[in-house]
Amino acid sequence: MLLQAGAPVAAPNELIYVWTESTLAGKSIIVFLGVLSMFVWSVMLQKVLQTRQARKLNKLFVDEFHQHEGVLVIHDRNIHIEGCPLFNVYDNGCKDLLGRLKTNGTEGELGSEQYATVKSMEHVKRTIESDVAKESLKLESGLIQLASAVSGAPFVGLLGTVWGVMSTFTNVAMLQTASLPVMAPGVAAALGTTVAGLLVAIPSMVGYNWLVHNLRVFTVELDNFAQELASCMETEFLKDE
Repeated sequence: MLLQAGAPVAAPNELIYVWTESTLAGKSIIVFLGVLSMFVWSVMLQKVLQTRQARKLNKLFVDEFHQHEGVLVIHDRNIHIEGCPLFNVYDNGCKDLLGRLKTNGTEGELGSEQYATVKSMEHVKRTIESDVAKESLKLESGLIQLASAVSGAPFVGLLGTVWGVMSTFTNVAMLQTASLPVMAPGVAAALGTTVAGLLVAIPSMVGYNWLVHNLRVFTVELDNFAQELASCMETEFLKDE
């Protein structure tokens, strides 16, 4: 509470006061950081939903995969699971395997069987490894925006603070007085941009670290499944020439 002319008057809200006292440059930086914050939160929400869906679908697919003895059983059902990284690796690996299988005897003849050579299996393994890398890149999309916000937002806020302090001292020099009522509003408004920058950077840092951890887990799962898939293919189809 402030006393003015003997009557109590409520102190203004500090955020409104900082906005009011900010210069055009300071307001522009705060608006920019506000837009950046909304963009960052939208990216984090999208990645959270993507990772949750991928984790759920991966678990369902692995459980289904382990219920069948044949590697191509699920592929032969001609199904498609959108948003499941493990299925994409499996499906592309099966397609490449089918394109390289050879038939022992006349195709369609009773007793004929399909088999793969060591050379063809090496090609299939490389295809699976390539698909693992592609799925990892899909999961990592959007992280560069969060990393940029973490590293860039504080500097943008600092730019506004330095600019505001510069303007404040310029006004002090022009007025030739360094009283608190002259300096305090400008300094407070200048520090507001740093606060805005930190409010963008801190949530971005937390979200970025959480997503990086989850993506490392996904990458390990993809690698493990790729090795298991290749091993199952070799066990079922590999035949030395």
